Amino acid sequence: MCILLAATPTFAETSRTLDRIRADGVIHLGYRSGAAPFSFKERDGSVRGYSVELCTRVASAIQKQLRLSKLALDWTPLDAEDRLDAVAKGRVDIECGTTTISLSRMERVDFSVPIFVDGATVVGNINSKLGQLSDLTGKKIAVIPGTTTETALKGMLANLPAKAEIVPVRSGAEGVAQVIRARVDAYAGDRIVLISLRDASAERDRLQLLDSDFSYEPYALAVGRDDPDFRLAVNRALVELYRSGEIDMIFYRWLGGLGRPGPLLHSMFYLNTLPE
Repeated sequence: MCILLAATPTFAETSRTLDRIRADGVIHLGYRSGAAPFSFKERDGSVRGYSVELCTRVASAIQKQLRLSKLALDWTPLDAEDRLDAVAKGRVDIECGTTTISLSRMERVDFSVPIFVDGATVVGNINSKLGQLSDLTGKKIAVIPGTTTETALKGMLANLPAKAEIVPVRSGAEGVAQVIRARVDAYAGDRIVLISLRDASAERDRLQLLDSDFSYEPYALAVGRDDPDFRLAVNRALVELYRSGEIDMIFYRWLGGLGRPGPLLHSMFYLNTLPE
């Protein structure tokens, strides 16, 4: 006689993050203050940008899920050095900036579905006469330490015939300022951020971007590793924006002035329109 044993359903533990948000009526959000147009702070103190708006949409979806009459948004400014620590140690529930998904970072935090795809390149001083990546041989290149751009830049420079010097800077604005003053030959960063920095500069005519990229940068919202139900709530909110087409309005509001979305970004949105 064959006895069939019914599988016992397993239930996920209650989300500590969602429980805390329900109890406090507050969601803690981190942002990169100098990462326009993805995240930045206005003079009036308001926090804005593409990634910031996605986080506010996620917060609204969580407020609805928890049936809260109101939900306060507590914004914490972060930088490249402390953003992942802030998530891992629970100082913020979500980091809303320009953080690239990487396997090494998954040892410390978890990530939402991708929210953007970019590539890293350099912006150079027009007098440096940079036409391609190989022209960086023997040059001084500024980059923010601890970023995936720095790692990819070091890998790319290792293949050049002559050693280039890497100069650490704290922000994109500092990197571009050093390029303009000819203290460095170029500043390395994600392409769309470099375009934004160049276009915002009063001396943009002295800056040029290389056409080639040296890395692949899929951005996502960083969340805690130990709370899959909270990550699911974040992903549900993002996927609904992709499925409904609302992501198009958000993209054009913040990034449309920098160019139309390319086929890679279109594919990213399509592939992450996951079925319920």
